[in-house]
Amino acid sequence: MNRIRNCWWAVVSCQLLLVFTGVAAHAADLYKNDFEKAQAGKLPEDLMVLEGAFAVKEENGNKFMELPGTPLETFGVLFGPNETGGLAATARVFGTAKGRRAPSFGVGLNGVGGYKLQMSPGKRVIDLYKGEELLASAPVKWESGTWTFLRLAITKAGSEWKVEGKAWKEGEKEPAAPILSHALKEEPISGKASVWGAPYSDTPIRFDDLRVTKLE
Repeated sequence: MNRIRNCWWAVVSCQLLLVFTGVAAHAADLYKNDFEKAQAGKLPEDLMVLEGAFAVKEENGNKFMELPGTPLETFGVLFGPNETGGLAATARVFGTAKGRRAPSFGVGLNGVGGYKLQMSPGKRVIDLYKGEELLASAPVKWESGTWTFLRLAITKAGSEWKVEGKAWKEGEKEPAAPILSHALKEEPISGKASVWGAPYSDTPIRFDDLRVTKLE
């Protein structure tokens, strides 16, 4: 009887292992950075700063990458491997408003001229761009002084590609459906993931939990 029970548990364990292995293979992290091992005042060497005085800061035991509140320009950082599609980029971003002014920030894929999901609280919208071309927009609610998750994904269904974007406040459940979606006319080019910030409110923008996930 014990031998039968042991064999049964062995079969169940193998099946569970296959299930969890399949899940891991379906969505595997290619890159993760929560800055906890980074040195304050500097940036990890695997990040490529395009422009901006980004630096690692620490507050209440949490480390993050911070973009100063001045000058008022758009600045970015590239991270992760060079990839084309079948993946998602995620970042957690913190910003504060000053009066009617609010920062703008985003996450991107496929390099500098690739796709970008941009939160624009001053306009109360979230936009999807390809380079400088606006592909789609949607209304969005944003709360000053809170962390916001941004997720941009490029997937392939059959012979067609599409790019999808999500945004949600930390502590809330990730939306099941994308906020923005756009069908692509051509296969995406290879490039790194990115985060972007424009401190329109003259206050710093913080970035944390950078991640690139392979979806296929």
